[in-house]
Amino acid sequence: MTQFPLYSDREYAGEPSQEVHTISNAADVSNLVNNSTQARNNARIIMAIALGGVFLDAYDLGALAFGVKDITHQFNLSPKGLGLVLSAITFGAIIGAIIGGYLTDKIGRYRVFMADMFFFVFAAILGACAPNAEVLGISRFIMGLGIGIDLPVAMAFLAEFSRLKGKGNKAASVAMWCPTWYAAITVSYILVLALFYSLPPSHNEYLWRYIVGFGAVPALIIILIRKRYMTESPIWAAQQGDLEGAAKILRSAWNIPVKVAADADTTAQEPTKRTASWKNYAVLWDNHFRSRTVLTSVMSFVSPFAYSAIAFGLPIIISTLFEQSLLTTILASLVLNLCFAFTGGIAAVKLVPYLGSRGMTLAGYGCQLVALIGLALVGKPEGTQEAVLCFGLLALFLLGQGFGPGAHTMVYASLSYPSSIRGVGVGLNQTITRVSSTLALFLFPILISTLGEGLFWVIALSPVIGILALLLIRWEPSGYDIDAEDFARQQP
Repeated sequence: MTQFPLYSDREYAGEPSQEVHTISNAADVSNLVNNSTQARNNARIIMAIALGGVFLDAYDLGALAFGVKDITHQFNLSPKGLGLVLSAITFGAIIGAIIGGYLTDKIGRYRVFMADMFFFVFAAILGACAPNAEVLGISRFIMGLGIGIDLPVAMAFLAEFSRLKGKGNKAASVAMWCPTWYAAITVSYILVLALFYSLPPSHNEYLWRYIVGFGAVPALIIILIRKRYMTESPIWAAQQGDLEGAAKILRSAWNIPVKVAADADTTAQEPTKRTASWKNYAVLWDNHFRSRTVLTSVMSFVSPFAYSAIAFGLPIIISTLFEQSLLTTILASLVLNLCFAFTGGIAAVKLVPYLGSRGMTLAGYGCQLVALIGLALVGKPEGTQEAVLCFGLLALFLLGQGFGPGAHTMVYASLSYPSSIRGVGVGLNQTITRVSSTLALFLFPILISTLGEGLFWVIALSPVIGILALLLIRWEPSGYDIDAEDFARQQP
């Protein structure tokens, strides 16, 4: 059994004003987490570490963005060959998401979380030293495995270490993945800019190697921090029958005085309890969850397709369509991500407790649709005014992504399913997301070489489909106690 960081019971002695809560089952643990007003410093640290994994996911996915032309030249790649190298990371993430979703529910959040960073370290070093396109592709595939494994467990931690309602609720905590993602992209741009200025021009063609290799540094730091602070999810521990472990986590992470009832049932395998299984991927499609899964699956496909094509292709769009220098490309990409995508993600976190996920997602899709139609109509900008207009439309797209589908697709995936199947729920989301991203990254070099500015018409189909899905399926995950569905099902 996993050992958790403990707080001694004597820490609560001498504090008679604090009520000591008694837990008898997993529902009691969930209620304490959902409704706690206690200090939760360690819980915040755990959530921050979970977001550290998301940071690395985004950093590594975007690390090659500025090196596409140099990689193509160094390895003499065709558009198809380039598409295969770029999409290798998402092929790995597809497999990793399926495995990671299952393992998150099967062996627990803690064990999976402690293991997946090693993928990032090895793949970053291998990619930076890649002598040819084949090795680079293999390194990106291994990186994808780590990314796919990491996100289901990270989302489980964010959902299960936060309150149900109010400021910083579950939806807001899960939505934090979005500004964290954009912060990572911004950091990669800043790093590129710093290297661009600090290294001689002869090193510009190797910038992508330095950026990829640097990803091993934060991964090693996160490994060390995780080892010191991470613990198991109290809800998952309680569902395995480990109420004593859950009580210790509540004391250490949440500062809640807790004891286990003398007559509590600590049987790990209750007759009515849903256990972790590969078959739970099929449970996502049963009558109770089907409409949520359909909606989440549609969002998980269309949103990453549009975002991957625009955001990961942003340096290519700016340099190819706008014919700017490398420095202008770096600066424009940095401004767009920091001032619009990141700001939109922060807005999602702050506003979702009050506006809900559904309304914000619809608004975000609307902004994207306007931006993409505008870019398609303008085409290749001629003159300063049209270039500024195109820049503004790209900004509108990324702003809408930040406060809309970028943040809330993950909220839907994480909070549409109770804790017993949350891992496979996010695993399915990430599998579909990576299939979509793979298609986008593979098709982007081909589409831009054949359609030019016309590719924006193709991308515009994504927000249209997303809007239609949300209008047809009116599901709002924010503020809904999804974990209670597990406990209600277990009642006799």
